[in-house]
Amino acid sequence: MGDGFLSMFEVSVSFEQSHLFFPRIITWALVLMLGVILIKHRNALLPGLKRAGEAVLGKSEEFHWTRFFGTLTLTTAYFYLMYVVGGIFPNTGYGFLFMSVPFIFCLSLLYVDQKTWKNLAIIAATAVIAPLLVWFMLAHLFGITLP
Repeated sequence: MGDGFLSMFEVSVSFEQSHLFFPRIITWALVLMLGVILIKHRNALLPGLKRAGEAVLGKSEEFHWTRFFGTLTLTTAYFYLMYVVGGIFPNTGYGFLFMSVPFIFCLSLLYVDQKTWKNLAIIAATAVIAPLLVWFMLAHLFGITLP
C-alpha cells in the first residue's frame, strides 16, 4: 500500500508461526486463571501443598516411589515413542494407536493392587478397546490429525 498512513492496514502472515497464534492466547489465559485461583484460594491450598512437599521429600509413609517414577518414565516414553512411531506412519494416527495400548496396559499394571486373572483381563481389554475407540472417533469421525 505504501509507506504512509495506509501502511498500518497492511496484513502479513508468517505461515511458519501462524499456527501458534491461538495456542499462545489460550496458554496465557490459562496461566492468568491459574494465578487468580492460586491467589483467591491460597488458604485452602497451602495445607495440601505442605503434605505434597512432605511426601516428595520422603517424610510421608504413604508416598509410592515406584508409582511416581514409573508414571513419569512411562509418560515420557509414551510421548517420545508416539512421535517416533508416528513418523514411521505419517498422518495415520498409528503412533497414537500403537503406543496407547502398551501405555495404558503398563500404567494400569503399575496402579492395580491385586493382579488377578480377572483384573489382568479387564486391563488388557481396556488397553485395547479404549485407544481403538478414541483413535477411530478422533481420526475418522472428526478428522483430527493424530501423531
